[in-house]
Amino acid sequence: MDLASLIGIVLGFGVVVYGMLLGGPMSMYVDMPSVYITILGSLFIAMMKFNLGQFLMSFKVAGKAFMYKGDRIEDLIAKSVELADAARKGGFLALEAAEIPNAFMKKGIDMLVDGHDAEVVRSVMEKDIELTAERHTIAIKVFKTIGDLGPAMGMIGTLVGLVAMLANMSDPKSIGPAMAVALLTTLYGAIEANMLALPIADKLDLRSGEEQLTRNLILDAVMGIQDGQNPRVIEAMLQNYLSQSKRASGKE
Repeated sequence: MDLASLIGIVLGFGVVVYGMLLGGPMSMYVDMPSVYITILGSLFIAMMKFNLGQFLMSFKVAGKAFMYKGDRIEDLIAKSVELADAARKGGFLALEAAEIPNAFMKKGIDMLVDGHDAEVVRSVMEKDIELTAERHTIAIKVFKTIGDLGPAMGMIGTLVGLVAMLANMSDPKSIGPAMAVALLTTLYGAIEANMLALPIADKLDLRSGEEQLTRNLILDAVMGIQDGQNPRVIEAMLQNYLSQSKRASGKE
């Protein structure tokens, strides 16, 4: 669980709800026509911009904004040095029984054990990195699109409410519900965009960058092992993925 995402969304909505409660009962902030126009409307219009598979896949990827446990770079470096040492002593076949928690690293090491050429290993792993980044990019675009559409649909809802209000000025009972639609659609659109869609898009962008960094590290490690480089040389090369302070102190 990503504590920053969890704490942020809980406290963010908490302060908004608290502010609403200070102004009166929560029921006055609930209006189903506004929900239909703003929330469902923005989702359906966003769906038009992507194919169905991309749209649905983005919500699966969105889980990484809340449930994500990446590999520590220090652990990947240590495992890479361990594998390099084993390969120098016993050959690539000695890596066959090695315990490798990271699936991407295991994929690369298995290719070494199977005897594939360096060009093939690099090509396959780079393609994996590229396609994974593309999937993440699509998910980010979907949520940024929803974030853009939320306020826009809110404005459409506001116009719908104003038209309904002006068309029924002779009936005082209809003015209140029409004004509720006019104002609440704007509120819902702002909440959808600024408290959900755009923060999720930014967090997914952060996660994508972190994953690309670790996968590039693993690619360098696997290629170094295949080249038969000294484990200490591989370690020194991979240390470049750490910040200068971590390299100097050896700490997180």
